[in-house]
Amino acid sequence: MQRDMAKLRAYYADAPSDISLDDIDLSRMPSHVSFIMDGNGRWAQARGLDRTRGHVAGVDSLRETVTTSVRLGIDVLSAYAFSTENWRRPQREVNLLMHLFATTLVKELPLFHQENVRLKFLGDLDALPKDTRDVFQRGLDETSSYDGMTFALAVNYGSRAEIARAARLIAQDVSAGKLSAEDVTVDAVASRLYTAGLPDPDLLVRTSGELRLSNYLLWQLAYTEIYVTDLYWPDFNRWEYLRAIRAFQGRGRRYGGV
Repeated sequence: MQRDMAKLRAYYADAPSDISLDDIDLSRMPSHVSFIMDGNGRWAQARGLDRTRGHVAGVDSLRETVTTSVRLGIDVLSAYAFSTENWRRPQREVNLLMHLFATTLVKELPLFHQENVRLKFLGDLDALPKDTRDVFQRGLDETSSYDGMTFALAVNYGSRAEIARAARLIAQDVSAGKLSAEDVTVDAVASRLYTAGLPDPDLLVRTSGELRLSNYLLWQLAYTEIYVTDLYWPDFNRWEYLRAIRAFQGRGRRYGGV
């Protein structure tokens, strides 16, 4: 994706002492950056607030992450918003998240229009409230023709369930005679995942210091570089994004080779 250097320089003015745009090689940027947005509840509790306030604050960080990704010329941005396991949380918190998904998307659609961002969802949306599903469909419809950055939001997503779904689809095709056992290849599985058509993530960023994948993109992250920051998600900003990319560019990616 092309980047506007004037906007990028202005966006990254007033750099802190340890990081600046000049530390980044813009010719070696990751194509797909993915985020596990963790620590909203703990951010709120550390401030004596209700956990739900952290989710509200996290929306601002996600907005900045979308804008930063566009400015940096990232092709695909993905983010883990709600897992299949998150339904176990207190009902009040789940209700708040469903409401946030719907209201936030409506508010952010002008940004997607302005920045030519195509929206995509990863996960089983059928289990979501109808109001939320309707807003998601509106976002998909209104951005479907955009050819700038793709923003893929994982909602009611679990990687094991995704892989099981792909296996079911393959089994159905084999049973119907559309596919032979010999045709069940890596590409056949990948084409039946929610991420079909998207490149695998080059860089995964996880906030809050947790060192686990939490059932997120287990297939797609096979050779992804991982960056973990102790910052809670509401404190994540454009500067920490640069630190993550600097760390990414300092690694050698061998994909199992020497």
